[in-house]
Amino acid sequence: MKMRNLAVVAAAAAVLLGAAGAQASAGAQASGPEVPDAVRVPAGNVLVAAFLARGVQVYQCTGGAWSFVEPAAHLAGWAKRPGSLATAVHFRGPTWESTEDGSLVEAKAVASAPVPGSIPQLLLQATRTRGDGVFGAVSYIQRLSTRGGAAPAGTCTDGATTGVPYTADYRFYQPAS
Repeated sequence: MKMRNLAVVAAAAAVLLGAAGAQASAGAQASGPEVPDAVRVPAGNVLVAAFLARGVQVYQCTGGAWSFVEPAAHLAGWAKRPGSLATAVHFRGPTWESTEDGSLVEAKAVASAPVPGSIPQLLLQATRTRGDGVFGAVSYIQRLSTRGGAAPAGTCTDGATTGVPYTADYRFYQPAS
């Protein structure tokens, strides 16, 4: 089963590599009907990486209602480096860390676009970076094509925790040179 999942991630990464590579080589940022105006990256930033994320959105029950705690996801995709398929992890912060070069970016949401039945699409602005790798100079992040991850419906028992599966496309930008 794990090999099948790896094959799916590899295939998705290949698709992302082609799409992101075409955008980066054209010098364009993510555009098209799948990107709502609210989550478009400001001019002057260029696409440097695109990842498919697969993981969970973690929720905890407080006062009989589910509240968001943190994401926990693995990412695979393309980074603007020679011959580079890349991997990363996504966790509380929100934070993304490269599993290959240790670079890291933390960000805050600055805009969102709703997706019925799923977590919203987001535009995030970097608040801190670390390292010289793929995330070292990131300025903006888009979370697009979200599927799943919305908080469970209904009441719950205080203290209960659950992870709701989700997938999303993450696109990372840095200032144009």
